[in-house]
Amino acid sequence: MGLGCRECRRAVEDWVVIVSLVSLVFFSRLLAAQTTPADFPDVSAKASAAREANDVPKAIDLYQQALKLNPQWPEGWWYLGSLQYGAGAYDVSRDALSHYLELTPNAPAALAMRGLCEFETADYAQSLKDIQRALSLGAANQPRNEKILRYHESLLLARTGNFEDALRSYGFFAHDEDSNPELLLALGLAGLRVPLLPRELKADQQEMYIAAGKAAFDFLKGDKETAKGEFQRFFEQFPAAVNAHYLYGYLLYPTDVDAGSAEFKRELQVAPSNATAEAMLAWILLLQNRAPEALSYAKNAAIHDPELPSAQLVFGRALTETGDPKLGLEHLTRALALQPDNLEIHLALARAYSETGKKDDARRERLLCLEMTKNDAILAPRQ
Repeated sequence: MGLGCRECRRAVEDWVVIVSLVSLVFFSRLLAAQTTPADFPDVSAKASAAREANDVPKAIDLYQQALKLNPQWPEGWWYLGSLQYGAGAYDVSRDALSHYLELTPNAPAALAMRGLCEFETADYAQSLKDIQRALSLGAANQPRNEKILRYHESLLLARTGNFEDALRSYGFFAHDEDSNPELLLALGLAGLRVPLLPRELKADQQEMYIAAGKAAFDFLKGDKETAKGEFQRFFEQFPAAVNAHYLYGYLLYPTDVDAGSAEFKRELQVAPSNATAEAMLAWILLLQNRAPEALSYAKNAAIHDPELPSAQLVFGRALTETGDPKLGLEHLTRALALQPDNLEIHLALARAYSETGKKDDARRERLLCLEMTKNDAILAPRQ
């Protein structure tokens, strides 16, 4: 699939050309309007010539000299950051791109490249923010660029613990015939809820995750019969694997609630304290208006993992719907602190506030819900 550093650097070359063509006139006018030292034009011209001659060390040195003379030169920061990225100097490339973004805010190519730098320097949370922002601004201007950015987004979602979001993100590759071992390994790690990158896993630990990734990949492709067989073989080969039944259940749930529920229950046979499986079972029962049955699953989920937002959500909602909205409100407030942008939590809070007589708070939550979405269906709690 070609998602490594070589392809990332090729994407950088594409971005360099695009940014150059789009902004050349603007930067030239901006430069002409600035008061700069007399030798700046000469140094900047030499930097450009060295870059065009592919003399990277010399170009980097000259761009650094030029930027000391004129630190308000956006084009200089862009080329310096691009060259440093290509040379593998990710920390200084990140800094140069940050200077560029101060002068040219919300430039998608620069945000994308800075996000890739942050990925290489293990600043995963910020890398995810930059890459997602870049994608929202149109950084995926070419299929190859989009593949690179989507892959890193998926890796980062899993690495930061957003496993369900990672699975949805990997769905981008569902129509890609090139299911290479690196992609399958990454997908398997996300599916089994392991917050590691493929490069952080030892070679002798990879077999199980690749097998899980292959089964999930075929399911995402729509080949559910092949995936079913692969999951069954996986369960036979790795009967004690935690989150394997949860993964299969999560994939089944949107189109077959009963089959999904059965897998979540099988997960609890393997791992009785698996809070994510308990929360999903509680959520399904809540959607079926079976709050009394949901309560025990929800309570166990909140006990087994108090920091899991969905556990606090389902417990708070189950309490509210079984006649204890005051205690339910306590758990929903905890859920909100853990995941403030979760629509389901705000909806549940609106009901709990209403049932405890806090009409103004209930109204505020309803208004927030309207702002967040008007038409989105609520299918499952975010974990």
